[in-house]
Amino acid sequence: MGYGQEKQALGIGPVLEKFADVKRIAVLRGGGLGDLIFTYPALYALRDAYPDATVTLLGTPIHAAVVAATEGPVDDVELLPAARGVHDGPRNGERFDADAEDLAALAAFFEAMRAREFDIALQMHGGGRFSNPFLQQIGARHTVGTRTPDAERLERNLDYIYYQNEPDRWLEVAGLAGAPAMIAPPLRARKEHRESIAGLRDNRYGSLVVVHAGATDPRRRWPASYFADAAAGVAREGTQVLIVGDHSEKALAQEVAEVAARQLVGEDAVDAVAVRSVAGELEIGELAALLESATVMLASDSGPRHLAQALGTPTVGIYWVGNAFNAAPRGRALHRVHMSWVTRCPRCGADVTQVGWTAPHCGHDDTLVEGIAVADVVQDVLDLTATSLLLRE
Repeated sequence: MGYGQEKQALGIGPVLEKFADVKRIAVLRGGGLGDLIFTYPALYALRDAYPDATVTLLGTPIHAAVVAATEGPVDDVELLPAARGVHDGPRNGERFDADAEDLAALAAFFEAMRAREFDIALQMHGGGRFSNPFLQQIGARHTVGTRTPDAERLERNLDYIYYQNEPDRWLEVAGLAGAPAMIAPPLRARKEHRESIAGLRDNRYGSLVVVHAGATDPRRRWPASYFADAAAGVAREGTQVLIVGDHSEKALAQEVAEVAARQLVGEDAVDAVAVRSVAGELEIGELAALLESATVMLASDSGPRHLAQALGTPTVGIYWVGNAFNAAPRGRALHRVHMSWVTRCPRCGADVTQVGWTAPHCGHDDTLVEGIAVADVVQDVLDLTATSLLLRE
């Protein structure tokens, strides 16, 4: 790593000397909602270490929407152009469409970023094979980030080992820039979004559980029927249940709500409308406000679950064991993790623990988390509901 002979202070990893005269910091992070949330502890650490500097996120449209909808550590967002391995843009199946790269747009982006004269640029987007050369073209005085053995070096580098807790990984990168790890404060939804979702809460119920049944990778999805059984089980205990999702998940969310509601019809003291879908109805700010107001969130390993955690809401998460290493919360007082230990594709037997550049996807999207029992999940939701209500008294 080239840290010199003197012993360094330790955070998650080494905390190196701060850079001098830092006024402008850029952080490169592509991807989706969860990818952004993973960087927030590091962004807060940078903000704390360099209080006079602005923090600019080089990100995607969903990132810009989250930054605009919440109170957090980012000052502004520059939208990434389509670039292989950084922001893929339109895809042709699973293959990056090289035609999506607009060389003129890339050149204009780099010219605009160089004009901003960033003092530090941090790469928080994967192993660096594509993202490190991209970062270098921003022209910052100092560069920091992760790298695999075949990736271009930056000024300060962290070896990229795939199986590592993602927020900790980016805290290590922040440490290389002189920013000690810190406990990040919770995000806060803006007042206007809290007001806009006030009507969703049914005052007949003392608690609210928000459910998200989707996940970008189908292998991470708990079956819809399991989510429906869990929603019905929670509703039987006198809790309102709202199913969330984006526009592409409306059918999935509606299926969960309808199957749960059918189970509740005719049951004494249980209203079938205690469970309903609001998928596709909420902007990202409204989703944040709803999650912030929830008693507990139940979800697969997904962006909305990570957002709920960042907002300080207790969560029950459904994880494949490999994803749990990277993306599961560390604490258990407010967060429960149910893990599937499946290591081979249920259809072809391929080893699914080999990821990224080490092995290609076998091509099958069968769920890896079907073995997680509904009863165990429901019990954790009820336990955390009781804990959350006590903490709010």
